[in-house]
Amino acid sequence: MRKHLSTKIKEIFVSPQGEGLYVGQKHIFVRFTKCNLNCEYCDTDFYGSDLKSYTAFELYEKLNEINCNVISLTGGEPLEDTDFLFEFLIEYKNKLNKTIYLETNGTLYSKLDKLIDYIDIVAMDIKLKSATGEQNRFFDNEKFLKIAQKKEVFIKIVYDENITSDEINSVVNIAKQNDTPLVLQPKMPVKKGYRVDCVFNQIYEKYQNIRLIPQVHKFLNLA
Repeated sequence: MRKHLSTKIKEIFVSPQGEGLYVGQKHIFVRFTKCNLNCEYCDTDFYGSDLKSYTAFELYEKLNEINCNVISLTGGEPLEDTDFLFEFLIEYKNKLNKTIYLETNGTLYSKLDKLIDYIDIVAMDIKLKSATGEQNRFFDNEKFLKIAQKKEVFIKIVYDENITSDEINSVVNIAKQNDTPLVLQPKMPVKKGYRVDCVFNQIYEKYQNIRLIPQVHKFLNLA
Protein backbone atom coordinates (compact mmCIF):
# COMPACT_ATOMS: atom_id res chain seq x y z
CA MET A 1 0.00 0.00 0.00
CA ARG A 2 1.35 3.42 -0.95
CA LYS A 3 2.12 5.75 1.89
CA HIS A 4 0.35 9.09 1.97
CA LEU A 5 3.24 11.40 2.75
CA SER A 6 3.16 15.09 3.52
CA THR A 7 5.82 17.79 3.54
CA LYS A 8 6.14 21.42 4.55
CA ILE A 9 6.30 24.01 1.80
CA LYS A 10 7.47 27.57 2.30
CA GLU A 11 5.38 29.15 -0.45
CA ILE A 12 3.61 28.62 -3.74
CA PHE A 13 3.47 31.59 -6.10
CA VAL A 14 3.33 32.50 -9.79
CA SER A 15 5.99 34.71 -11.35
CA PRO A 16 8.16 35.01 -14.44
CA GLN A 17 11.27 32.86 -14.08
CA GLY A 18 14.17 35.12 -13.09
CA GLU A 19 17.19 32.88 -13.68
CA GLY A 20 18.70 30.58 -16.26
CA LEU A 21 17.71 29.74 -19.82
CA TYR A 22 13.98 30.18 -19.20
CA VAL A 23 14.10 33.78 -17.95
CA GLY A 24 10.77 35.51 -18.49
CA GLN A 25 8.67 32.33 -18.78
CA LYS A 26 5.70 32.16 -16.42
CA HIS A 27 6.23 29.54 -13.71
CA ILE A 28 4.43 28.24 -10.64
CA PHE A 29 7.11 28.15 -7.95
CA VAL A 30 6.83 25.51 -5.24
CA ARG A 31 9.46 26.32 -2.62
CA PHE A 32 10.55 23.39 -0.48
CA THR A 33 12.14 23.96 2.92
CA LYS A 34 14.96 21.42 3.25
CA CYS A 35 18.53 21.66 1.97
CA ASN A 36 21.75 19.69 2.31
CA LEU A 37 23.88 22.81 1.83
CA ASN A 38 24.21 26.14 3.64
CA CYS A 39 25.27 28.71 1.05
CA GLU A 40 26.38 32.08 2.38
CA TYR A 41 24.25 34.01 -0.11
CA CYS A 42 21.01 32.06 0.47
CA ASP A 43 18.27 34.64 1.02
CA THR A 44 15.35 32.34 1.87
CA ASP A 45 13.98 31.93 5.40
CA PHE A 46 12.91 28.31 5.71
CA TYR A 47 11.55 28.65 9.22
CA GLY A 48 8.66 30.50 10.80
CA SER A 49 4.94 30.04 11.23
CA ASP A 50 4.10 30.54 7.54
CA LEU A 51 5.14 27.04 6.49
CA LYS A 52 2.24 24.92 5.30
CA SER A 53 2.01 21.14 5.22
CA TYR A 54 0.72 19.50 2.03
CA THR A 55 -0.11 15.94 1.09
CA ALA A 56 0.48 14.95 -2.53
CA PHE A 57 -3.24 15.26 -3.25
CA GLU A 58 -3.49 18.69 -1.60
CA LEU A 59 -0.54 19.93 -3.63
CA TYR A 60 -2.14 18.58 -6.80
CA GLU A 61 -5.41 20.38 -6.04
CA LYS A 62 -3.55 23.63 -5.38
CA LEU A 63 -1.47 23.49 -8.57
CA ASN A 64 -4.28 22.23 -10.78
CA GLU A 65 -6.32 25.38 -10.19
CA ILE A 66 -3.50 27.70 -11.36
CA ASN A 67 -3.44 28.73 -15.01
CA CYS A 68 0.24 28.19 -15.75
CA ASN A 69 1.97 25.46 -17.75
CA VAL A 70 5.27 25.07 -15.84
CA ILE A 71 5.82 23.96 -12.24
CA SER A 72 9.20 24.98 -10.86
CA LEU A 73 10.28 22.79 -7.94
CA THR A 74 12.68 24.98 -6.00
CA GLY A 75 14.01 25.50 -2.50
CA GLY A 76 16.09 24.90 -0.61
CA GLU A 77 16.77 21.60 -2.30
CA PRO A 78 13.64 19.84 -3.61
CA LEU A 79 15.43 16.50 -3.85
CA GLU A 80 15.58 16.37 -0.06
CA ASP A 81 11.84 15.64 -0.43
CA THR A 82 12.34 12.85 -2.97
CA ASP A 83 9.90 10.37 -1.39
CA PHE A 84 7.14 12.98 -1.28
CA LEU A 85 7.87 14.13 -4.84
CA PHE A 86 7.92 10.56 -6.12
CA GLU A 87 4.45 9.97 -4.68
CA PHE A 88 3.22 13.30 -6.03
CA LEU A 89 4.65 12.94 -9.54
CA ILE A 90 3.84 9.28 -10.12
CA GLU A 91 0.23 9.92 -9.12
CA TYR A 92 -0.48 13.38 -10.51
CA LYS A 93 2.02 14.45 -13.20
CA ASN A 94 -0.10 13.22 -16.09
CA LYS A 95 -3.28 14.64 -14.55
CA LEU A 96 -1.70 18.07 -14.19
CA ASN A 97 -0.36 18.07 -17.76
CA LYS A 98 2.27 20.65 -16.83
CA THR A 99 6.02 20.81 -17.45
CA ILE A 100 8.05 19.84 -14.36
CA TYR A 101 11.11 22.06 -13.96
CA LEU A 102 13.58 21.09 -11.22
CA GLU A 103 15.88 23.68 -9.65
CA THR A 104 18.62 21.83 -7.79
CA ASN A 105 22.13 22.19 -6.37
CA GLY A 106 23.24 19.20 -8.41
CA THR A 107 24.67 17.01 -5.64
CA LEU A 108 22.01 14.42 -4.72
CA TYR A 109 22.46 12.16 -7.72
CA SER A 110 20.98 9.00 -6.18
CA LYS A 111 17.78 10.88 -5.36
CA LEU A 112 17.60 12.38 -8.84
CA ASP A 113 17.86 8.86 -10.27
CA LYS A 114 14.56 7.98 -8.59
CA LEU A 115 12.74 11.00 -10.02
CA ILE A 116 14.34 11.67 -13.40
CA ASP A 117 11.63 9.88 -15.40
CA TYR A 118 9.07 12.40 -14.08
CA ILE A 119 11.17 15.54 -14.60
CA ASP A 120 11.13 17.49 -17.88
CA ILE A 121 13.82 20.14 -17.35
CA VAL A 122 16.73 20.21 -14.88
CA ALA A 123 18.25 23.55 -13.90
CA MET A 124 21.41 22.32 -12.20
CA ASP A 125 23.50 24.64 -10.05
CA ILE A 126 27.16 23.92 -9.39
CA LYS A 127 27.83 25.61 -6.05
CA LEU A 128 31.34 27.09 -5.97
CA LYS A 129 33.24 27.34 -2.70
CA SER A 130 34.48 30.79 -3.70
CA ALA A 131 30.89 32.12 -3.80
CA THR A 132 29.00 29.94 -1.31
CA GLY A 133 31.48 29.01 1.42
CA GLU A 134 30.54 25.35 0.83
CA GLN A 135 33.13 22.81 -0.26
CA ASN A 136 33.27 22.15 -4.00
CA ARG A 137 31.56 18.87 -4.87
CA PHE A 138 32.57 18.39 -8.47
CA PHE A 139 32.58 14.58 -8.23
CA ASP A 140 28.92 14.64 -7.12
CA ASN A 141 28.10 17.24 -9.79
CA GLU A 142 29.56 15.04 -12.51
CA LYS A 143 27.60 11.97 -11.43
CA PHE A 144 24.45 14.11 -11.13
CA LEU A 145 24.81 15.45 -14.66
CA LYS A 146 25.15 11.97 -16.13
CA ILE A 147 21.69 11.17 -14.78
CA ALA A 148 20.20 14.59 -15.61
CA GLN A 149 21.25 14.22 -19.25
CA LYS A 150 18.36 11.80 -19.72
CA LYS A 151 16.23 14.96 -19.92
CA GLU A 152 16.78 18.59 -20.93
CA VAL A 153 19.39 20.08 -18.61
CA PHE A 154 21.51 23.18 -18.24
CA ILE A 155 24.14 24.14 -15.66
CA LYS A 156 24.24 27.40 -13.73
CA ILE A 157 27.04 28.83 -11.58
CA VAL A 158 26.86 31.83 -9.27
CA TYR A 159 30.27 33.50 -9.19
CA ASP A 160 32.08 36.60 -7.98
CA GLU A 161 35.59 38.05 -8.05
CA ASN A 162 36.86 35.18 -5.88
CA ILE A 163 36.31 32.44 -8.47
CA THR A 164 39.47 30.39 -9.00
CA SER A 165 41.07 28.99 -12.14
CA ASP A 166 40.63 25.47 -10.72
CA GLU A 167 36.89 26.10 -10.30
CA ILE A 168 36.64 27.42 -13.86
CA ASN A 169 38.46 24.38 -15.26
CA SER A 170 36.36 21.94 -13.23
CA VAL A 171 33.06 23.51 -14.30
CA VAL A 172 34.13 23.57 -17.96
CA ASN A 173 35.14 19.91 -17.85
CA ILE A 174 31.75 18.95 -16.38
CA ALA A 175 29.80 21.10 -18.86
CA LYS A 176 31.65 19.55 -21.79
CA GLN A 177 29.75 16.34 -21.08
CA ASN A 178 27.19 16.25 -23.86
CA ASP A 179 27.86 19.96 -24.60
CA THR A 180 25.61 21.05 -21.72
CA PRO A 181 24.64 24.76 -21.78
CA LEU A 182 26.37 26.74 -19.01
CA VAL A 183 24.75 29.86 -17.53
CA LEU A 184 27.03 32.32 -15.71
CA GLN A 185 25.20 34.26 -13.01
CA PRO A 186 27.09 37.06 -11.23
CA LYS A 187 26.62 37.06 -7.48
CA MET A 188 24.47 40.02 -6.41
CA PRO A 189 25.25 42.75 -5.57
CA VAL A 190 28.24 42.97 -7.90
CA LYS A 191 31.31 44.49 -6.23
CA LYS A 192 31.90 48.03 -7.49
CA GLY A 193 34.38 48.05 -10.33
CA TYR A 194 34.29 44.29 -10.91
CA ARG A 195 33.89 43.33 -14.57
CA VAL A 196 31.66 40.26 -14.60
CA ASP A 197 32.45 39.67 -18.28
CA CYS A 198 36.08 38.83 -17.43
CA VAL A 199 35.02 35.36 -16.26
CA PHE A 200 32.75 35.04 -19.30
CA ASN A 201 35.71 35.67 -21.59
CA GLN A 202 37.96 33.28 -19.64
CA ILE A 203 35.44 30.49 -19.92
CA TYR A 204 34.59 31.24 -23.55
CA GLU A 205 38.20 30.54 -24.50
CA LYS A 206 37.71 27.00 -23.17
CA TYR A 207 33.99 26.40 -23.85
CA GLN A 208 31.56 28.31 -26.05
CA ASN A 209 28.12 27.00 -25.04
CA ILE A 210 27.67 29.65 -22.36
CA ARG A 211 25.34 32.53 -21.48
CA LEU A 212 25.81 35.49 -19.11
CA ILE A 213 22.42 35.94 -17.41
CA PRO A 214 21.95 37.86 -14.12
CA GLN A 215 19.08 37.42 -11.65
CA VAL A 216 16.54 39.30 -13.72
CA HIS A 217 13.82 39.15 -11.07
CA LYS A 218 15.93 41.32 -8.76
CA PHE A 219 16.16 44.07 -11.39
CA LEU A 220 12.40 43.93 -12.00
CA ASN A 221 11.39 43.60 -8.32
CA LEU A 222 9.62 40.32 -8.99
CA ALA A 223 9.01 37.58 -6.43
